[in-house]
Amino acid sequence: MNAQRLPRYTRGNLLRKTNQVAPALRKVKSPFDSNPQVLVTRPREQATELVALLHEHGFAPVRFPAIAIRPIAPNPALDAALERLADYDWVVFTSVNGVRIAWERALQLDKTAGLQTAQVAAIGPKTAAALRHRGVSPAFVPAEYVAEAILPGLGDLRGRRVLLLRAAQARQALPQYIRRAGGQADEIPVYETVPGQPSPSAWSALRRGVDYLTFTSPSTARYFVDLVRRADLDPLDLPGAPRVVCIGPITAAAARQLGFVVAAVARPYTAEGLADTLVRLATSDT
Repeated sequence: MNAQRLPRYTRGNLLRKTNQVAPALRKVKSPFDSNPQVLVTRPREQATELVALLHEHGFAPVRFPAIAIRPIAPNPALDAALERLADYDWVVFTSVNGVRIAWERALQLDKTAGLQTAQVAAIGPKTAAALRHRGVSPAFVPAEYVAEAILPGLGDLRGRRVLLLRAAQARQALPQYIRRAGGQADEIPVYETVPGQPSPSAWSALRRGVDYLTFTSPSTARYFVDLVRRADLDPLDLPGAPRVVCIGPITAAAARQLGFVVAAVARPYTAEGLADTLVRLATSDT
């Protein structure tokens, strides 16, 4: 991939359309004369916030859901864990998807009270917010939004039981750390990621060429590569030579392993951080 291509836009001002932006978002003056196109590979149901932020900053986001989220059902392991939440010293959620799916099953089993009284840790502010919205107050949210950062807040883990409710394809770093610290890590997958189904218009935009390609998780990068190759495109030599921007270091490492040249990594590892990073990168490109 050629990371040094000339952009198709110049510095200037762009008036955004007010009906494209959530009213609660702050107003930011766009520095562009035309709308740089940004491919958003997040799952369809999770892309709304990032798309709105990109619109607000003067970009033209293209929804290209590389993955979809599928709850694991039936899930007897989850059912059993929800029945005996009191046996765990910690319950750890690593994503909004894990919160949503576990909570929905707890509702069906009338076990939400167990989650509301458990000692819960959450990775990332969005995950914590999803828990609070459901009446669950996280006891610990690490400042850095990666699984490894949660360990210091769990305290002495010797002889402790930790329940991890997360994706089937999740990294093994966290359970390995817990076990090395003397704890018992019970991993229960509550959902899996599967290939997404981008619309024909999204495929057309990709074939014409976009300016930026965003990845928000290792799975979005991996599934994007698979989808694009099945469409007889080279993910490392796409039309327009888009620059790659990742939401955090774990995602960036996965993208690099796939052969991408990563132009920028967002900090903080949130939709807001990703949008701000794109603004800085696009402004420096002009």
